[in-house]
Amino acid sequence: MKRAVVILVLVLAALAPMRAQAQLRQQDLVDRATLTVQGMMAAREGRDAISLMRRARGVLVCPQVFKAGFVFGGQGGNCVLAGRGPSGWSNPAFYDLSAASFGAQVGLQDSQVLFIILTDRGLQAIIDDQFKFGADAGLAFATFGTGVSGSTTGALKADVVAFARSRGLFAGLSVDGSLITVKSDWNAAYYGQAIAAQQLVIQNEGNNPGAAPLREMLARFSGSVAPPANGAPSPAAPAYGTPAPNAPVSSAPLPGH
Repeated sequence: MKRAVVILVLVLAALAPMRAQAQLRQQDLVDRATLTVQGMMAAREGRDAISLMRRARGVLVCPQVFKAGFVFGGQGGNCVLAGRGPSGWSNPAFYDLSAASFGAQVGLQDSQVLFIILTDRGLQAIIDDQFKFGADAGLAFATFGTGVSGSTTGALKADVVAFARSRGLFAGLSVDGSLITVKSDWNAAYYGQAIAAQQLVIQNEGNNPGAAPLREMLARFSGSVAPPANGAPSPAAPAYGTPAPNAPVSSAPLPGH
């Protein structure tokens, strides 16, 4: 019996560094997401983003989305999703963004993308195990920033607004048709247990102290708690530096509207 206990202790001790190593990738993504939020709020589109953040029900932050193509193309990256409720911003859930395309294309592009989710239905749609931008005609989607294209409508009427900064040889980043998929294994690794995105983002369960800087950054630019669902005025956001003038907004009707 004692021998079995000793073996168990040795096995757990051997697994501990492996678990810590596994969390490094998730923590690196959370840290880069924090820097992405900070950087984009200080960029050209920062004023628009901060204004919308005061109404936000959630955010999806993708610190690095690569797009590459030579006839066949694709884009992808890892993202974190956080929700905003009565007690403030939730711990993040992990997601993957991916898309494939075919046609006349060649180049390489590196983008940072921030999706500001303005409605409960928009947040719930993205929380689902898989969500495809542009596939739900009931959701309105808008885009701001440099090098961005996609199905758009007025930002004030949108469920989800995307802000992006892009570098590379492509003319622009298209998020229409992109698939968002939950990374359940990353959630389990980061929180030390199997936990659903719904539990993290909506029910505010699960906790990792490493996510505190991201939550604080989101609170800094939005106010700490979610605005009332009945449309009452949002809580005042904390003071911040004056951003540069607004970025251009692309505008076109959604398919079927």
